[in-house]
Amino acid sequence: MQTPVTHILPLTLIRRVRLLPAPGKVLVRAGQEVHAADVVAETASHQRHVLLDVRRALQLSADEDLKQVFDRKVGEKIQKGDLIAQKGGLFKRVLVSPEDGVILAVMGGQVLIEAVTPPTQIFAGFDGRVAEVIADQGVVIETHGALLQGVWGNNQIGNGLLISLAKSPADDLSSSLLDVSMRGAVLLAGTCSEASALEMARDIHLRGLILGSISAHLIPLAEKLEFPVMVLEGFGQIPISTPAFRILSTSEKREVCLNATRWDAFHGERPELVIPLPAQGEVAQDLAALQAGRKVRLTLAPWVGAVGSIEQMLPGQTALPNGLRAPAARVRLENGEVHTVPSVNLDVLE
Repeated sequence: MQTPVTHILPLTLIRRVRLLPAPGKVLVRAGQEVHAADVVAETASHQRHVLLDVRRALQLSADEDLKQVFDRKVGEKIQKGDLIAQKGGLFKRVLVSPEDGVILAVMGGQVLIEAVTPPTQIFAGFDGRVAEVIADQGVVIETHGALLQGVWGNNQIGNGLLISLAKSPADDLSSSLLDVSMRGAVLLAGTCSEASALEMARDIHLRGLILGSISAHLIPLAEKLEFPVMVLEGFGQIPISTPAFRILSTSEKREVCLNATRWDAFHGERPELVIPLPAQGEVAQDLAALQAGRKVRLTLAPWVGAVGSIEQMLPGQTALPNGLRAPAARVRLENGEVHTVPSVNLDVLE
């Protein structure tokens, strides 16, 4: 049985393909050194037109003067949500712009807007070298270093020097631990359960935040932050796994690159942390078989985040405590405990 691998590697060759969703322009050349936040390719912006019927939207009669409800000018720039026209009275009616754009024409009670769609940009995602250029489509970027993959990110990219606030994998991030001397750094903490901690991180202008876990109610706030936030384990109070904490705690004051992209299983993308190193690594496999000796992380309560090794893949279907039958394995955790766990709740680590 082949299953996707979560990489937690102290040294490997990291090779990523960055492709545009449509043909566009590649902005770098083969052999060029790039940084995490560099734009490596982009599509051209394109224009489209939106026609708004003011009379119908405001239910104006044929003899009502359009100038009484409309005071926009041809050539005027507008943004999505801007007021186009309004009619007063007991029941006020308004018409707003559905797009950013420019008013091209006003005629016969209709408004023509030219909407401009910004270009789609693809970022490098980590510091490295352009190994290959794919004409009009994108690039292949590679580097050697440590690689840690997470489970959630706020869709931001950045890099900076790593500072650890976690003395242990479960240490909680508190606003009292943050100060202006950390400006421009990437911070490591075990968990985060306080909104004030994220707000302080925003105010002191961090370059990134790495967490073992985060309380689910903080996700909307984390999504609004302008620096990358990457979660390694999950949501709630889950400590950083031992392999990940070992790599991160020994990498303090190193330059790290955070690509806190959304986890997209269809395209094979997930949040990643890269620590470039002056050494040569080998390419890691993205798929592996569940078999005896394989290191795994459990995703089943009450052992969520626990790391261990498969002792035995149990034959056939195993009866579980909830009454279901499913493929399962016997796993020995790092603390010596042995548990029978459904195969679907095993995350292979490599």
